[in-house]
Amino acid sequence: MADTPRGAILQRDKETYAIVPRSPAGLLTAENLEAFASVVRKYEIPVVKITSGQRVALVGIKGEDVEKVWNDLGMDAGKATELCVHYAQACPGTAVCRFGVQDSLGLGLELEKFFEGVDLPAKLKFGVSGCPFCCAESYVRDLGIIGKKSGWTVAVGGHSGGRPRIADEIAEDLTTEQVLDLCKKSLDHYRSNAKKKERMSAFVDRIGLESFKQSVL
Repeated sequence: MADTPRGAILQRDKETYAIVPRSPAGLLTAENLEAFASVVRKYEIPVVKITSGQRVALVGIKGEDVEKVWNDLGMDAGKATELCVHYAQACPGTAVCRFGVQDSLGLGLELEKFFEGVDLPAKLKFGVSGCPFCCAESYVRDLGIIGKKSGWTVAVGGHSGGRPRIADEIAEDLTTEQVLDLCKKSLDHYRSNAKKKERMSAFVDRIGLESFKQSVL
């Protein structure tokens, strides 16, 4: 809608909006938290919801207040409906978790920064887990990365929607640089050959896993 406020999603009441500020890899600062509390009180925002993508949604904002809320927050808008990378979901990994064997937070931040704003046929989500416990739900993400002692494993085509699909592993024992390179090749191939609004899972099923692997490996 042309009159939809910046970075806002119209709610079912057809009067109020939700916004989802960008929080790369689910990380927030003290300043972010203070800003959230301030705008929720100031604009009487009725619902504050932590989303499945490790982001904070502010729901029930009046249309005339949306831009004011963005200005007070001082944060970028997270993608919620656009055809692009929505987020890189990441677990704590070696930063704090005693089970972590790879730096999932660091890789998640790199992925989100690297692919921010890249147009794609459909929305896409990364899952980056620092160990095989897979707390970042990597096997039900379009591109999933799982840390093991020997390096990173990359899986493709996961989906957690109404028709869930477990991602297929396509490479293992990779360095961080190799993961970034493989993700770039995978998204380039997907962007060039998928149909509009065809999720990665449907794309892999349509062309076949072996065909996908031959194109990116």
